[in-house]
Amino acid sequence: MIKTLPHETLLRYVYNELPAEQYKEVEQALLHDPELAATCADLLLAQQTLNGIQRTPSQQSTAAILQYSRTFMRQG
Repeated sequence: MIKTLPHETLLRYVYNELPAEQYKEVEQALLHDPELAATCADLLLAQQTLNGIQRTPSQQSTAAILQYSRTFMRQG
């Protein structure tokens, strides 16, 4: 019997946020449901892609923010 999992549960699996018992249930479901396994693979790929995105602002953005903040220092 193929058990349908909520999308939230699959996301929590991808981010290792499930209790051990539920983690094992998801792994069993992935073994028996190729469509679910493909969805999980897509989520893992998306996670890797998002983790690779630059999270620091460019120097131009930082300079613009600092310049903007200096206008308040001059007014006070």
